[in-house]
Amino acid sequence: MSSFGLGLFVICIVGIFLDASHAQLQLNFYAKSCPKAEKIIQDYVHKHIPKAPSLAAALLRLHFHDCFVRGCDGSVLLNFTSSTKNQTEKVAIPNQTLRGFSFIDGVKKIVEAECPGVVSCADIVTLVARDSVVVTGGPFWNVPTGRRDGKISNASEALGNIPPPTSNLSSLQTSFANKGLDLKDLVLLSGAHTIGVSHCSSFSTRLYNFTGVLGTQDPSLDSEYASNLKGKKCKSIDDNTTIVEMDPGSFRTFDLSYYKLLLKRRGLFQSDAALTTSATTKSFINQLVKGSLEEFNEEFAKAMEKMGRIEVKTGSAGEIRKQCAFVNK
Repeated sequence: MSSFGLGLFVICIVGIFLDASHAQLQLNFYAKSCPKAEKIIQDYVHKHIPKAPSLAAALLRLHFHDCFVRGCDGSVLLNFTSSTKNQTEKVAIPNQTLRGFSFIDGVKKIVEAECPGVVSCADIVTLVARDSVVVTGGPFWNVPTGRRDGKISNASEALGNIPPPTSNLSSLQTSFANKGLDLKDLVLLSGAHTIGVSHCSSFSTRLYNFTGVLGTQDPSLDSEYASNLKGKKCKSIDDNTTIVEMDPGSFRTFDLSYYKLLLKRRGLFQSDAALTTSATTKSFINQLVKGSLEEFNEEFAKAMEKMGRIEVKTGSAGEIRKQCAFVNK
């Protein structure tokens, strides 16, 4: 083979590998294999989420926590099994307050009845997150499908990959960069905190023990807001049950008020407050606040589609689980 021919051959092979690595995610992946799948999922979400609107934020969070560990592969759904003795992502500290597993199981059950062994749990999580946000009045984004389910789930990996609410900007930037996401994506995806609630335990250190000395408070937190939290919500550092709105006053509405609160030093988590500590991220926040809700929705949608592509398994990788909580036998 001539050197030109060999070069062309190498380019073709590299092209094939690049194409494969860019994963065969595509819109309407199930158009032939399970044409009703996306409509079934959408109908289920539209039926159930209005009855339990707080679940929308929980399902969005479930998607985020899934994608940040081994990519968007449904590994967060796997249960501990006595045969492997493996502690799965579910039991890791960042995931102990996750909700929505039974909701995903409910969706999987009816999709399996329609098309057994065709639609992955990873795709269901991704589609459910999008459809749930839409039901709350939030933006629609494209969800290319074709993800396959991972077979591995380790608690230690969840602890190492999911950024905690105590993160500073540097550690957030690193966590997101490791997943191919930049500072703009960080600011936009944090906007998911415009809906949903949190437990006091995720931020009580800011109120009661900020420097490691009991009685110290985070000076970056607006004092009036802190007093309100301590007086009416999280009355002690040991409160692990009380829930607090992440976007007080509009926690069921997908809007810009989360960002407006950040600029008033009223972000609930240290990781929220961290977004105002750099000129770059603060500039993104100011642009969003000055812009329209439509502009935010459009940008958020792009960031979500990007997140949904993190380290996906396609082709012959992974499997299509019959039950989301267990690998196939």
